Amino acid sequence: MQSAAWVEVIVDPEARRDLQALEAIAENSRITQRGLSTKLGIALGLANLYVKRLVRKGYVKCVNFQPNRILYMLTPTGIAEKTRLTYEFMDYSLYLYGQVRRQLRAVLRPFAAGERRRVAIYGTGEAAELAYLSLTELGMELVAVVDDAGTATFLGMPVQDVREQRTISYDLIIVATLEQPDARVKRLLSDDVPREKIVMFQNDIN
Repeated sequence: MQSAAWVEVIVDPEARRDLQALEAIAENSRITQRGLSTKLGIALGLANLYVKRLVRKGYVKCVNFQPNRILYMLTPTGIAEKTRLTYEFMDYSLYLYGQVRRQLRAVLRPFAAGERRRVAIYGTGEAAELAYLSLTELGMELVAVVDDAGTATFLGMPVQDVREQRTISYDLIIVATLEQPDARVKRLLSDDVPREKIVMFQNDIN
């Protein structure tokens, strides 16, 4: 059976998480480790280890505020690192978006030249916007946008529940996420979507 087409995307999760943590602490010095764990999407125990790591690097210092309460404050080194990472990610994002669009166009171009031109997008984030731009450039037709919870609109179209994709006439479906598409691909395969209809962004760093 033919495998799903994929676009390779490389992301540095550790640097991104550093930036998220530094931004969270800069916004709220009273943030708790539980709040930080929620912001970073990690377990509470890992948040504790992560704070210690930032302290060890000299980015953050802990100040006793009240009994059993700690303030997390960025050090001058932490502020400089936050600024550096912010600019680095701005540059990286521009590079990444350009790379993704080029690679996605390369994957879609053979279909655009043939008869498989009706496309659905699975997702509503930045990756979905990049996918839409690529479809527009290639003259392909966006026929539906689906997501795990079909709500509101996206790209001027109603967002349908992904379970409704069975009722939609499409030739290809783009799994529009820049991170770990496997769960969404499995969801589509479990709904009997042929693997050769699936186009996904592939992140090779977990």
